[in-house]
This record gives sequence, C-alpha cells and structure tokens, in this order.
Amino acid sequence: MNRFVITGARVFDGENSLGVVDVEVADGRIASVGGSRPAGVDLVDGSGATLLPGLIDAHTHTDAESLRQALTFGVTTEFDMLSMPEQMIPLRRRAATSNDLADVRSPSIGLTPAGGHPHQLRKGEGDPQWPTANRPEEVAAFVEGRIAEGADYLKVLVEDGQLFGSDALPRLSPELVEATVRESHRRGKMVLAHAMTVETVEQVVDAGVDGLTHLFADRPHTAELIEKIAAANTFVIPTLTVLASITGEPVGRQLAEDWRVYPKLTPEWRENLSGMMATSSREKFGYALETLRALKEAGVDLLVGTDAAHLGAPGMAHGASLHGELKLLTQAGFTPTEALRAATSVPAQRFGLTDRGRIRPGLRADLLMSTGDPTVSIGDTLSIRHVWRNGTYCAAAAINASKPEA
Repeated sequence: MNRFVITGARVFDGENSLGVVDVEVADGRIASVGGSRPAGVDLVDGSGATLLPGLIDAHTHTDAESLRQALTFGVTTEFDMLSMPEQMIPLRRRAATSNDLADVRSPSIGLTPAGGHPHQLRKGEGDPQWPTANRPEEVAAFVEGRIAEGADYLKVLVEDGQLFGSDALPRLSPELVEATVRESHRRGKMVLAHAMTVETVEQVVDAGVDGLTHLFADRPHTAELIEKIAAANTFVIPTLTVLASITGEPVGRQLAEDWRVYPKLTPEWRENLSGMMATSSREKFGYALETLRALKEAGVDLLVGTDAAHLGAPGMAHGASLHGELKLLTQAGFTPTEALRAATSVPAQRFGLTDRGRIRPGLRADLLMSTGDPTVSIGDTLSIRHVWRNGTYCAAAAINASKPEA
C-alpha cells in the first residue's frame, strides 16, 4: 500500500483554510484530514508550507508533453477546449492511467463554420477536414459525432476575428448555437461558447450555453449583460493570460523571467511564454478587467483558465501560465482565497468532477505543496515543494524548490 501522512503544513482544502492539520494519503486517495496519525507510516514534512488541491486549468489546448509540463507546476487537471480527435482520444486514455501527466477532459472538435475561427490560426497544422453543421437539422449528427469521439462537453465558436487582427470571418449563427445547446443538453452534455464580444456573448447566453470560455473585451460591458449572465447561472473562464497577449501586455515575459519558472521550461517554451500576439489595443485589457470585477460582484462563477496551447501561440505556457492567471485575478480584485477556489473547487464542481478540487477523505490525492501561504500571498503558489497526482510523487515538480544563490 502506498501510504503516507503530510504533517506540519497549513491546509487549504479548496474552499477554506483549515490551519495546520495532518493529511493522510493511502492508495492514491485522501484517507483522512486532521485525524489521528497511524503508527509506522511514512511522514512528509510540510513545515512552512501550504497544502492545496491540485490546480485545474479550465481552458487549454493540449498534448502529452504539455500535460507533463503542467504537472510539474502543480496543475493536475486540464480542460482542453478544442482538439483533433485522433490525438485526443488516445491521449485521454493515456492520461487517465499515467501519473506523470495531468489528467484531461475535452470537447473534441468545436462547432465553427467552414473557414471560421480558429482555422485562420491553424494554417500549416495539417488538420483534417473539420466536421461542421450548416443547418439546425444537421446539428444532432454533429453532437452525436463528438460524443462518439468521447467528448466530455461540447463547444461552439462564435468569432468574427476582430480581436485577433483577422479579416472578417464566417460566424456561427444563433440558430446553430441554439440547436447545439438543445441537442447537447438532451444528451446530458454541457455546451461552452467561445464568444469575445458583447454582441456574441449576449447571443450565446440567450441560447442557453453553460459557460463562456473567455471574457468579452471589445468594449465596456453593460449592466444588463452582466445581470443576464448571472441570472442564467453561466460560468465564465476569464483567460486574462491570452487577453494580455492579444492586447500586448507583457505578462508572459515577466512570468518567464521568474526563477521558479525558468528551469522548468525548455528554451522554446520560455521564448513562447515571453512573446505576445499584440493584435488588439491595450485599452481592451482594461475593459476585460472591468468586466471581470462586475461579474465577480454579480456572483458569477469564475474559473481559472489560460488558453495555453502549442508553441507558436505566444504569451502562454502550460502549467506556468496558471500561476500568472492567479496573480492577474488578485490584481483584478480577487482575494487570494477566491483565486485559489477558482482554480480548484469551483471548476471541479462546474464540470461535475466530484473526485477532485478539494482535500477531503475519499477524493483523489491530487495535491500541491508550496512554501509559504498562497491564501495570503498568491505568488507563493509558484514556490512548489511537492506535487502528487493520485498520490504519486512528481519528482520533476521539485526542480529549484529553493531560490538559487545570487
């Protein structure tokens, strides 16, 4: 039996701080929190550190190496937001049983018109022809096809390209979004929407989507739209990381220079993280922050996500960027505890993963131990001492656990 007790660490259980309590792990599960310490069991010293649930990145585009990199930063689950099924189907199987990778969920291909977003960003990727639907009566077959590929949820993309500096792109009609919601809900699947303007967000929320995969940032929000999102119980994944890249904010470069990040990334990924798209004006990042504050005040569920993708999508890196996203949330008015909930218990609850996102008996031992106290100083999440996935220790996560000598 793989059994150990983490001692001396402050514990944030995904919702609240519990103080310093023992956490016992047995066979990949949390056996007890604050219980009596069994005799003869291996002890892991957590003095001066905080134990957290494994972090969840609610918006990525991923592959095996990205999942391995994410795990070294304490990200134990990624929600992929669009992928090629011939890659994602075997990857999901592998990640489910390989404790050296973060776990992953995916919608497979998203519904977008022929030539619509993100085709303009994927030129040269060698994609096969994407399935789509041109009329509402074709949507049921599209939904069935994605479920057959193992989709955990469905995604629709409603994008005209303006924030990405693209020429006008074909845009998914409201009728097709409504049909996707109807057919997916009939089959017990959520629908998430890529929509990044006030106009398109209003359309997809009216259609009944369950979540928005980005903040909208084309112009200031309206109180009416914030109220509509809150009333619909639609969750939002802000992805400030990618919005910073789009608007030319140097968030990724600052993160890449952090001594806790630098040694865990290849030179190629450091360069990627340091870059930016800069396809839209900087004032739109300000719009995004104002919208985020309004959504928070309205009680909308907000989930941490980065949009980390592949090399060539600048300003992001799997795993590392989630810690940058947490910092951005606190700069937008979140308390550190609120930001941590948005990366643990809230995404687990909204995506129906009842076995993770919290430190409670019976749940998966997906755990991150960081030196310091992230509930006070959110930057301490990057001071990674240990990571476990299913109770299995990730040795690569401990690289540079202490600051190098100057």
